[in-house]
Amino acid sequence: MQIIADLHIHSKYSRAVSPQMNLEGISFFAAKKGINLVTTGDWTHPLWLREIKENLKEVNPGIFTLKNKPGETKFLLSTEISSIYSQGGQVRRVHNLIFSPSIETCEKIIKELNIRGCKLMADGRPIVGISSVDLLKMVLDIDEKVLFIPAHAWTPWFSIFGSKSGFNSIEECFGDYAKYIYAIETGLSSDPIMNWQIKELKNRSIVSFSDAHSTPKLGREATVFVENSNFPASPAGRQFPISKQTSNFKQPISNFTYDDIVSAIKQESNSKLKIGYTIEFFPEEGKYHWSGHRVCNIRYNAKEIKEKGSICPVCHRPLTVGVENRVLDLSEKLLGPEDLLMVKNKVGLTFVYDKEKTRRPFVSMIPLLEVLLELNDHSATKSQKEYERLTTDLGTEFDILLRKDYEEIEKTEGEKLRQAIEIVRERRVFVDPGYDGVFGKVKIFKDENEEVKKEESQQTLF
Repeated sequence: MQIIADLHIHSKYSRAVSPQMNLEGISFFAAKKGINLVTTGDWTHPLWLREIKENLKEVNPGIFTLKNKPGETKFLLSTEISSIYSQGGQVRRVHNLIFSPSIETCEKIIKELNIRGCKLMADGRPIVGISSVDLLKMVLDIDEKVLFIPAHAWTPWFSIFGSKSGFNSIEECFGDYAKYIYAIETGLSSDPIMNWQIKELKNRSIVSFSDAHSTPKLGREATVFVENSNFPASPAGRQFPISKQTSNFKQPISNFTYDDIVSAIKQESNSKLKIGYTIEFFPEEGKYHWSGHRVCNIRYNAKEIKEKGSICPVCHRPLTVGVENRVLDLSEKLLGPEDLLMVKNKVGLTFVYDKEKTRRPFVSMIPLLEVLLELNDHSATKSQKEYERLTTDLGTEFDILLRKDYEEIEKTEGEKLRQAIEIVRERRVFVDPGYDGVFGKVKIFKDENEEVKKEESQQTLF
């Protein structure tokens, strides 16, 4: 029993977002992908909040569905706010996620932001001149049930640990209010292994969401909640090791509340739910994994940055220091293969654990449409047609990527897709790392010259 949740997305009222990101579009595509719980996003925008109030109904405390399609997808209220301010003699640009237990709480937060002069109509992800810590104080004063999570924590330009304007610790950013930060979001350019190396994240949850700006990007990262055996009413025998859980994969948990989700993220021992695992991008595919300068076509891995410095050799301006280097700078201990466990379940899906199994594991995935693009010579038309057929005939996207037996995949679609899914599940893909706003390039099937390229471009410390 599980809930696949994507709790960081954007609506059509945010900049550079598809008009398909309306409530019906989000609900429909979330169901097609196999996402059980998705956020509305952007509830600080007055027009979007009006649509939320008109089109959603509350079915459990803090959990909503479409009024006209109540069984399709469940929604939770969360939004992203961009804080740009000065602290410690430096301009800070930090994005934070705010989870709300009710529409009433959303309206109170909106009222307070308006009092402070924030221009909420300008963007679904508003820019405010309120510091992260003051924003946290403000929302907790309004409702102590609000959950506050630093978004895409390592992105160079807009995050708590960003190399361009962030902080070196949660405490530096939030001071005495650091105790109210129960989790951080990995972002596309880092994965849990990288975050496990940070001392102050040892007892905090690591969550992953898509930050989707269009429906195809929904669920490219997600967090999976499962039943907690410590909860008195929970049935036994559905806990870790996750490699033995596949028989319950297709059964979503239906009766849960906002409080259940928040308690799981807070890691409360008596909560009904807990985080089971996260679904991750291969972090090299993220557009800030390595350091570099896009305009000058300069890209450095972590070792090269240490040897050559962070000044561009072409234009002599500072490089955008990537996530890998930033994690290295703040790490307490560098984890190697000997510190990790790779566990396959009965359908060949590889779960990555820390050696002591004290942290929630994760799996790494490539979105199905990206897989199909490689199989169809990058024809968008053919790939989209094949995607629609597969998600109609074989199951949801997550069914196909995570759950279906190889024999069933091959019987429905052929040997090539089966091989591709097997390579992804076993973490044998090649990714040419992204840098300075350029996404990494994923390759599932290698050509003759790929091995040399792989050695050169995957010299990674993680």
